[in-house]
Amino acid sequence: MTPGRRSNMRIRLAICALLLLALSAEPSTSSPVHRRRYHSIFVFGDSFADTGNNPAVFAWYSVFDPVMRSPYGTTFFGRPTGRNSDGRLILDFIAESLELPYVPPYLGPPFAFPSPADGGRFRQGASFAVGAATALDVEFFRERDIPGIPGAPSRFPFNSSLGVQLEWFESMKPSLCRAIQAECKDFFAGSLFFVGEFGVNDYHFSFQTKSVREVRSYVPRVVREISMAVERLIEHGATTLVVPGAIPSGCSPPVFAMFPDARPTEYDSRTGCLKAQNELSIHHNTLLQASLKKLRAKHPRARIIYADFFSPVMEMVESPRKFGFREDVLTVCCGGPGRHNYNGSAYCGDPAATTCSDPSASLYWDGVHFTEAANRYIAGGWLSSIQRHSDAGHKN
Repeated sequence: MTPGRRSNMRIRLAICALLLLALSAEPSTSSPVHRRRYHSIFVFGDSFADTGNNPAVFAWYSVFDPVMRSPYGTTFFGRPTGRNSDGRLILDFIAESLELPYVPPYLGPPFAFPSPADGGRFRQGASFAVGAATALDVEFFRERDIPGIPGAPSRFPFNSSLGVQLEWFESMKPSLCRAIQAECKDFFAGSLFFVGEFGVNDYHFSFQTKSVREVRSYVPRVVREISMAVERLIEHGATTLVVPGAIPSGCSPPVFAMFPDARPTEYDSRTGCLKAQNELSIHHNTLLQASLKKLRAKHPRARIIYADFFSPVMEMVESPRKFGFREDVLTVCCGGPGRHNYNGSAYCGDPAATTCSDPSASLYWDGVHFTEAANRYIAGGWLSSIQRHSDAGHKN
């Protein structure tokens, strides 16, 4: 090699080295710089985000809670934790990615309202979500003679609606920051808020006695409740709020059981899901996104992020092999006996129920709830949305 060619080679190597240094200096979406943007997570919702409040609420009403027994929690925690899954929830994966502790349940353990002295343990966040929670107040359902969980006592739905959860948050707020408005705004500016998922229980409870058309008329009211909650939290100082949409209800095994006489034409021949019930979820998500768009215009300093819950579930339903799931993807891992291994009278963990040998090969865990494997995939999409909005600053 001639001296001139050696000199050119050294120049090229130097340029490559500089490029590599420049690239390594750029933080990736999974770098600690990005993950540590938030110091706490506060969550409102139902069983999709309940990290252990439901045992307390069920106990208040003297109702047995099946999630506090095996095989719940066996995939990751090795024991029941109050989560409606075999392992981690979507929220758990998000907390891991943000390098934060798993979000503790506000009501337990020891499953009682925290005292003011306990407030310090929630400085990194709290989940107010409760299994079977609704967006609408419990009186809405009682006035319309809408029952709760099939086969459960008439105490359902419990008084743990979105409005009640907001009251719990407001009672805890003084332990996180003093009444000085600026201090609270500074604290919550570094917090990530999840408002939902809400709506699924409102609709699924109503399906038991109301037609899909009647339930559809409730959607604007449900969306209004969610939107008012978002605005209420912004007034408290929240600046980053994630608002999940609804799952495809027409693919949910418990919903199949509510419509045993559905005609073949009412099913999607490609997915096996009920078309009208899925269209209801789409209607909810459309109205919710339109409402969030208005809130962004009204509160330009807040990052209001829509988290798509519908699409990732449909992806897994439509292409189960792509995700390592069984071909009969609508069959629940733990439950039965019955269609899709779901039976409202034989819950997961009951003597009559069976559990699949490999939960990671299933989409559904015990009915409407998802396995840890499914939750992991959904969380990935939500994290991408959070990261995209965070990188964009206050742009939505």
